Amino acid sequence: MLSEEQALRHISTGSGDLDSILGGGIHCKEVTEIGGVPGIGKTQLGIQLAINVQIPYDFGGLGGKAIYIDTEGSFMAERAYQIAEASILDTFDNFGCQLKEIPEKLKAESFLANIFYFRICSYTEQIALINYLDQFLVEHKDVKIVIIDSVTFHFRQDFDDLALRTRVLGGMSQKLMNLAKKFSLSEIVGRTHAQIELFCIGMATIGMHILISHHIFVQLQCISQ
Repeated sequence: MLSEEQALRHISTGSGDLDSILGGGIHCKEVTEIGGVPGIGKTQLGIQLAINVQIPYDFGGLGGKAIYIDTEGSFMAERAYQIAEASILDTFDNFGCQLKEIPEKLKAESFLANIFYFRICSYTEQIALINYLDQFLVEHKDVKIVIIDSVTFHFRQDFDDLALRTRVLGGMSQKLMNLAKKFSLSEIVGRTHAQIELFCIGMATIGMHILISHHIFVQLQCISQ
């Protein structure tokens, strides 16, 4: 198990200091939770990871694709494009490559095309999509991370039965954990008013900490200075 873990690559957050804290970046086959107050940058980090997972293997990345599940409408294609451009420049600069050497598949447009975006407008849609992920990942084996931003939004707004909500979210978290292990992906889960959870197996979710913290392997709390 130790040798298997050491062989797994991590997804860089784009910050050397943060990668160091996380032991090299976001781990695969694990769940990582990132928390912080609104506006701290949880969604920004989710978008960054959706881009960074696509960095080619030869350049230290995973060369994979991303799933971004957006429950709040906070994903911004323009921002993702800017992050993609910056990540490409940083990657080539770190390896001493010239901009004219950048192949077509490493253009910002290609990075955006490799993000499978799902806009979720209700908790019923969210449950249905989570149940569909297993089949989707079988059909798209190049997906390496799944981001859910945020996982509890619709359950806070539309769910009055707290006991049932706890059971549903608990079952959802277990399903995400199973997917992470099965497909060796990274999962990120975020919570609007608290945490983002990163499930290192190809999924990312934002907003599930209180109800599923017992399923989380790594927790990171962001604090503004």
